[in-house]
Amino acid sequence: MSSSSDWEMPQSFQPKPENYAYDLEAALTSIVGLRAIIPADAFTAETLGTERTGNGVLIREGVVLTIGYLVTEAETIWLHLPDGRAVPGHVLAYDQETGFGLVQALARLSLPALPIGQSKAAKVGDPVVVAGAGGRKHSVVARSAAKQEFAGNWEYVLDEAIFTAPAHPFWGGTAMIGHAGEVLGIGSLQVQQVRESGTPEPLNMIVPIDLLKPILEDLLTMGRPNHPPRPWLGLNATEVDDKVVVARVSAGGPARRANLRTGDVVLAVAGQEVKDLAGLFRKVWSLGRAGVEVPLMVYRDGRTFEVRVTSGDRNRFLKGPSLH
Repeated sequence: MSSSSDWEMPQSFQPKPENYAYDLEAALTSIVGLRAIIPADAFTAETLGTERTGNGVLIREGVVLTIGYLVTEAETIWLHLPDGRAVPGHVLAYDQETGFGLVQALARLSLPALPIGQSKAAKVGDPVVVAGAGGRKHSVVARSAAKQEFAGNWEYVLDEAIFTAPAHPFWGGTAMIGHAGEVLGIGSLQVQQVRESGTPEPLNMIVPIDLLKPILEDLLTMGRPNHPPRPWLGLNATEVDDKVVVARVSAGGPARRANLRTGDVVLAVAGQEVKDLAGLFRKVWSLGRAGVEVPLMVYRDGRTFEVRVTSGDRNRFLKGPSLH
């Protein structure tokens, strides 16, 4: 998830300026390093750590776009610039639904902003650059390997995520740059895809930039999208043999209060059968806004029974600027 100054990509993976119609070097100066310090008692400290490092991209003067898990609940943020400067920043926004985060620099950056492109126009097979802070040596010549649904076990679904290969080793907050020098998405995860040969291939999961456009002004002015928050259960789940199994329940969260446990199998939401993560989360969200009661049919230790979870607003469990 981090960017680091003591490594570099092999030259064969590094982008070369002569291969691009735009000014590659100028585009890469829009990428900054990011370091966030999170209080030890923060809600996300146990799962995401108290010191998080990664990347971000300047999208307008003083505003850096990154992946939100790097900065959620941060009390201190430093932006590391290409010229060696480190400037403080603060969290402007973190959108739970898309995963995007915004940071406001607290000093003048004097860097070019990368234009926002159209991720829907990016086709599978297109060449891209996955750019990290530190220029060409910290960036990867890649291709768009797939565009498909992604469900994360933390109550997160993208209808169409972008997957790139080869993978960037420090992917958090990297910028996926298209053929015109525009940002098409932000790096979130590394996942494994099994090739036809049976060998695993690491891919980066990229959050498409088109998801930012409808909410950007809301994020800048309010710190969140201007619509009611989704219902949140406070659990992580996994798929096992067409079943959805609870892998973790958040301390103090709605699922824990309703006595859901690790190992519980969720069979249905409000009477509708579920077989995968995306199905579970979408059915929960379809019931209304945060606070709605969510009836779950659960299998545990040979018994099937109903659990009624009073959902919550995930943001209310977070510290500081993330709440706005």
